[in-house]
Amino acid sequence: MTLGKSVRIYLKDGNVSGIKLGEVVNYTIQALSCPRNKISDLNRFFSKEVNRPGVYFLIGEDENNQNKVYIGEAENVWERLKTHDTKKDFWNEVILFSSKDDNVTKSHVKYLESRLINIAINANRYKVENYNFPSLSSLPLPDQDSMEDFLINLKLLNGTLGHKFLENPISVNETKIIDLALTAMTESSTIINSLGNLKLELKVKGVMAKAVQTDEGIVVLENSKVADKTKPFGYSTLREKLIKEQTILKDEKENLYFAKNYLFESPSAAAAVILGYSANGRNIWKDKNGQSLNEIEQTQVSV
Repeated sequence: MTLGKSVRIYLKDGNVSGIKLGEVVNYTIQALSCPRNKISDLNRFFSKEVNRPGVYFLIGEDENNQNKVYIGEAENVWERLKTHDTKKDFWNEVILFSSKDDNVTKSHVKYLESRLINIAINANRYKVENYNFPSLSSLPLPDQDSMEDFLINLKLLNGTLGHKFLENPISVNETKIIDLALTAMTESSTIINSLGNLKLELKVKGVMAKAVQTDEGIVVLENSKVADKTKPFGYSTLREKLIKEQTILKDEKENLYFAKNYLFESPSAAAAVILGYSANGRNIWKDKNGQSLNEIEQTQVSV
């Protein structure tokens, strides 16, 4: 059974674009999110929180408007941020994480930095600005477990503050994926939410693609096929972008395919990019029993 968690957000300026202090209720972790133009206020109003060991994210965009993040650690986060304010140009927001107590040390934050860089690279949502990849620092086993628990809440706060670059769109090894049985459809209207993500397929005129429906959208899985020919359609720019950045590649026979998992916001966007023309993804994406997403949703709400 998964238990819920309570997150408390304090808006220092009374609005969502200013400084935000985030906490997971009953845990010692705390997060501070701050736009770059207000960075001097961090030490002014939150001196205790920023002048201690912690990890931080510098978040911004590159010249191609692609999101990117720099991940760092420091024994005194505020002193490190003052250096970055003069030497790094790309970022427009910083999020830093520390502990309310004094039990998180320099060794702990070095461990966290290494883990966070690895997690962000594997998630592949933002470009990771780091050029040095520190090795995992050696910690006693109890401290490792404590930091892994810290990471769980760090990811939770980071996502709550609007950034999901630590969240893997889908991990087949870690995420429970289900094949929705016809018999189960009539038994519970909450089967998808209670059991996991829904495995789907697209089969149209020789094009075969596999995907998983998640809370964020639909993740087209690695090695899914893509039609070679296209017609004018609304997602042509996105398709060209995916080809340019090599998310979609050609095999030795010049056939297009997905080189890695990719998250789409809607089933129709995924279907259009794959087929090369506009299509209603809720009718085309189906489970192993041949039921479309529309049919599955209608069955759910009718129970």
